[in-house]
Amino acid sequence: MDNTNQRKALINGEIGLFLRGLIIGKVLTLMVIGGLLWWLLKPNLLSRNSVSSSNQNVNSLSSNASTFQTVTDVPNASFNYGGSTAWASIRQLVDSQIQSDRPELQLRYVNPVSGSPGSSSGIRMLLDGKIDFAQSSRPLTGEEQAMAKERGFTLEQRQVGMDGVAVVVNPSLNVPGLTVEQLQQIYLGKITNWNQVGGPNLAITPLSQRPEDADTVIFPSNSNLKGQAFGSNVQYVYSTTEAVRQLSKTPGSVYYASARSVLPQCSVKALPLGSTSGQLIPPYREPLVSPDQCLRQRNQLNTQAIKDGSYPLIANLFVIIKQNKGREQQIGDAYTKLLLTDEGQRAIEQAGFVAVR
Repeated sequence: MDNTNQRKALINGEIGLFLRGLIIGKVLTLMVIGGLLWWLLKPNLLSRNSVSSSNQNVNSLSSNASTFQTVTDVPNASFNYGGSTAWASIRQLVDSQIQSDRPELQLRYVNPVSGSPGSSSGIRMLLDGKIDFAQSSRPLTGEEQAMAKERGFTLEQRQVGMDGVAVVVNPSLNVPGLTVEQLQQIYLGKITNWNQVGGPNLAITPLSQRPEDADTVIFPSNSNLKGQAFGSNVQYVYSTTEAVRQLSKTPGSVYYASARSVLPQCSVKALPLGSTSGQLIPPYREPLVSPDQCLRQRNQLNTQAIKDGSYPLIANLFVIIKQNKGREQQIGDAYTKLLLTDEGQRAIEQAGFVAVR
């Protein structure tokens, strides 16, 4: 009997040891598996936390940014506007966003009845009461201000962006670039051959829109050449589209226009410009896209050179507002405020220009 009890006790002790070992083994196994799972899932957890934190930051930034929705005093009506052809991408990208976010405001671009569309014709239409505000890629002239005063009001120009004035030639022309003075002398008829500026022995054919219709200027208002008549060798074109077509057919031709308008063109080449021949700055981001790659990858505006002023020919973008205490002034002010919001300035950059805020 005593032997039997001793065997039972021994067996029970062994079973107890076995069960304790089994339990401890399972616990250790679960701990190892848990540790492995935690180690594997840790990057995803950190990533989720990072994304969550990033989203909170984005939401915080967006809540502080001014948008089209935050602008007050936007009139509920339909308005006509016109002006610079250089603003085409703004009308397509920015104005459409404005009207989507603010459906109470309807904008309609109006072409001039006669002459080519542009900054000058838009300002004339505003002076004549045919549109409610104008878009311009050049500043107002003294003559335009005087004409407004004769009609009982004033004109205000409000800057909303920046562009460059690009000089483009036929891609086959081998010339290092031009100084602003050389460009001006070409259009005054005093430089007539490319060999005078480091190029081949080839006659220069300057192309331009008529000064009264041009969107951009190469004789700034602070220049002593302001108001100078172009040389008799200048050939006038109706539009940039016509000029680009002629450039591709005439090896010695040259044309100037909004950099945003001509840089993406594949059939022309933009020249570096400078205040001196030793400091030529390209209007495009380097490297220059080759003609065979152009259809897949277009040249982009050298925004840094425009911002820091190293590129010597800048075209400021203005909203021209009629100061008459009427509906024209109300819409001009509202449209300007919309473009100067954080959202508006981002959209202007997306349209290929340089923001001013």
